[in-house]
Amino acid sequence: MLGGIASRRDRNNVEGVTPVARDRVELARMVRAHAYALGFDLVGITELGPVETAAAFDAWVEAGRAGTMAYLERGAEKRRDTRLPLPGTTHAIVVGMDYGGREPSGPVARYARGDDYHDVMDTRLRELHRRLERDAGRAVHGKPYVDTGPVLERDLARRAGLGWFGKNTNLINPERGSFFFLGALVVDVELATDAPFEADRCGTCTRCIDACPTGAIVAPRELDARRCVSYLTIELREEIPVELREGIGALLYGCDVCQEVCPWNERFAQELKEPAFAPRDVLAGKDARQLARELLAMSQEEFSASFKGSPMKRVKLRGLRRNSAVVLGNVGAVEDVPALQQALVDPEPLVREHAAWALNEITRRHAPRV
Repeated sequence: MLGGIASRRDRNNVEGVTPVARDRVELARMVRAHAYALGFDLVGITELGPVETAAAFDAWVEAGRAGTMAYLERGAEKRRDTRLPLPGTTHAIVVGMDYGGREPSGPVARYARGDDYHDVMDTRLRELHRRLERDAGRAVHGKPYVDTGPVLERDLARRAGLGWFGKNTNLINPERGSFFFLGALVVDVELATDAPFEADRCGTCTRCIDACPTGAIVAPRELDARRCVSYLTIELREEIPVELREGIGALLYGCDVCQEVCPWNERFAQELKEPAFAPRDVLAGKDARQLARELLAMSQEEFSASFKGSPMKRVKLRGLRRNSAVVLGNVGAVEDVPALQQALVDPEPLVREHAAWALNEITRRHAPRV
């Protein structure tokens, strides 16, 4: 009997692992298994605490590089320590979900062609939360974050071992590149953690900096959002500065250029496997000019039906029409003039101004040379 007890005690302390630590390890193992089963492609775990990049983020906002994204200034105190957004939590389960970097380039950034990733990931993180409660045998205090609160998920992801910060400011994973979404579930459960990703594997490469069509990457890991095509076509609700319109080219919503040229994506980007992120019918197989013309002619009712559950609904129809005009101004031909002329009587002054600019650009390009 005593021998049996001693034997069990020895097994519980193998390699210095205490029974409590073993529980942390086992729970972490189960969390990973659940996360992968739910469709996440990357999983890491880290303790919550002071955020290493908070000072740099505050300085970035203070310098005005966030442009009109005033919401980034909210919750600054909470953003500096990941324990503060949801008091009582101690650990973060950080996940990545791939959205298909091998998909072809197009007028809409790959991330936005299917369903809204906020909704997709939030639903699955909540299910992960439920499964953790079942495994822990108690109610778990926790909350999912997917770009929805004062949490710097990229910082948490590096601390959870998922990758390093590329010179284009994206998190890069050495086995998947950077075409993936990040989310986090913060919880009050003790879990075995992963080692942070310490290496910088960009080396001397500057492809992303050199390729940015508007010069928005002003230095390694320094982005001026005010010049970024994604900001200009999504976050900016006003007129797009004239001097930046040409750089937008045929990009109607978002931009993948700095990711496309990255050697890590050229080698490790994945095929699209998540059905939720497959291009919806309104976008599939259409080039920039065709999509721009269709959006300029689209009614509000058609827009609401076509983009229900899409991240593109964020900019509303007026924003997509503005962007469409800029695209046609850059790559349009004489055949696109009727669509732009119709946009000159759009009820939105924003659309009318950009349509007039586009018509002038097409006229200039196609005017007979003397």
